[in-house]
Amino acid sequence: MGDTLEFNEIYQEVKGSWNDGRLRFSKQNVVYKSSKTGKVDSIPAGELNMAQWRRVCLGHGIKLGTSTGHIYKYDGFRDTDFEKISEFFKTNYKVELAEKDMCVKGWNWGTAKFSGPLLSFDINDNTAFEIPLSNVSQCATGKNEVTLEFHQNDDTEVSLMEVRFYVPPSQSDERQDPVEAFAQNVLSKADVIQATGDAVCIFKELQCLTPRGRYDIRIYPTFLHLHGKTFDYKIPYTTVLRLFLLPHKDQRQMFFVISLDPPIKQGQTRYHFLILLFSKEEDINLTLNMSEEDVERRFEGKLSKNMSGSLYEMVSRVMKALVPSTNIHSGAQCITCSYKASSGLLYPLERGFIYVHKPPVHLRFEEISCVNFARGTTTTRSFDFEIETKQGNQYTFSSIEREEYGKLFDFVNAKKLNIKNRGFKEGMKGKIDEYSDSDDDQHDAYLERMKAEGKIREEGNDSDDSDGGSDESFNPGEEDDDIAEEYDSNASASDSSDEGSESEDESAKKKKAKKAKVVKEKKEKKPRKEKKQKDTGGPKRPMSAYMLWLNSSRERIKADNPGISITEISKKAGEMWRQLGKDEKEESKRDFKNSWSVHKDCL
Repeated sequence: MGDTLEFNEIYQEVKGSWNDGRLRFSKQNVVYKSSKTGKVDSIPAGELNMAQWRRVCLGHGIKLGTSTGHIYKYDGFRDTDFEKISEFFKTNYKVELAEKDMCVKGWNWGTAKFSGPLLSFDINDNTAFEIPLSNVSQCATGKNEVTLEFHQNDDTEVSLMEVRFYVPPSQSDERQDPVEAFAQNVLSKADVIQATGDAVCIFKELQCLTPRGRYDIRIYPTFLHLHGKTFDYKIPYTTVLRLFLLPHKDQRQMFFVISLDPPIKQGQTRYHFLILLFSKEEDINLTLNMSEEDVERRFEGKLSKNMSGSLYEMVSRVMKALVPSTNIHSGAQCITCSYKASSGLLYPLERGFIYVHKPPVHLRFEEISCVNFARGTTTTRSFDFEIETKQGNQYTFSSIEREEYGKLFDFVNAKKLNIKNRGFKEGMKGKIDEYSDSDDDQHDAYLERMKAEGKIREEGNDSDDSDGGSDESFNPGEEDDDIAEEYDSNASASDSSDEGSESEDESAKKKKAKKAKVVKEKKEKKPRKEKKQKDTGGPKRPMSAYMLWLNSSRERIKADNPGISITEISKKAGEMWRQLGKDEKEESKRDFKNSWSVHKDCL
């Protein structure tokens, strides 16, 4: 055996991704070089104190431990490599290569052991799986439960997102909570954002709508810490995309919305938006936990050591200073509407729309393909606003009061968004005041259908105008007077609605043209043919040649086929008639002619 052992195509697992490389054992050290990244792991021979040979998914693998607490695992060996590696370890490292079996029972109940940087889950003293604690990005605790979240690797197609451990209550030591002890063991080795040092400032008991609850917000230089009764969230400022400051409809409250990517997680729920609700009347005196020189150097005049004002202004001001790459988007007006099953507020912004609060939706203008104004499904007093994105997704905001239509249409038009039904929306815009809130404003489905049919009949193949008369389009200002004349007994009432916009002469001319058109249509109708009434007392039509032959042959068919049914007689007679010769059929036809001449004489 030489002084070195070398192996090619040896794999090292890095956050769910297998990286191949070369492994070399020498008398001085163990060296592994990754072929993908070029990273080199060098383990001095004097630090090796543990070596295990295990059966893994890629054949066989080696687990090496050092006196400094580091663990290294390499897979891809063959079964025949065990003897020479074991002999090399005994000779050069004075370490025995022990064989270790893995548990493959698939049980989910076992013992969690913390060994250096690894969390090992053992079943009957055999390891089922191991978790490198350096891969843990977040550790959350609940009642008898600990949730571990992991850093994601962009090179893997499938990633492990989280693992939950149920920790039963301890019977031996009541002074120490087993859940907290488990979490502290994880956090001591995990790569979790740690709250080192003092917070810049703390906001106590802020009302949060998503995720719901009251949280203490601790502001640190690099991340935001939400501390609640059940859950804790640490949000790096690098994940903050946008900030929104939105007034409530009642003008007494304010929404402060933080857009996040990636979102924060609570179980299987993902929160892409952090929504805080403030009262305008709530004030605060804020003192930053920094010296005045540090505040001036760090924030460049955006913040001062001592500040006072409304609570929502202080929170938004601090967040804007700590996340300089974002601007605070503010909305002056909002529209009450419903999205899916919940009622909320839609805010038209400078660069998009945002809906709060359940579920929050943010749509930028550059991702919007077109918008549509649609008639409400239940009443004419409201309309729906539909937004279709370039990815094919559609968002429908329903139950919008019709008084909001003019402002919303002007806003969409000013932003140069593509409107599906622009042609008849502009005509409706000038007549929106014709609608009143009286109880007489009832929706007559039959009359609407008649109006639609009349418009199609008048305008022929003009597809744009015919679409404007459909029930699905929101067009509350248009009234089709000629249809009202045709189907409404009080035609003068429908004509009077247009007196404010047209002169009397023009309206008279239109009435004459419409009446002439109706008369023309009536002239073009063809008279119906009168149906001749049948004389019940007249003679019947004579039987055909086939029926004459059937009557004469019926008894013979019964005699040849005893017990035959009436339907079978007809089938059998049809077959025999088709098999008759030409001469026999001619004889039956002569009998038919004779009977027809007798029938005419009777008439």
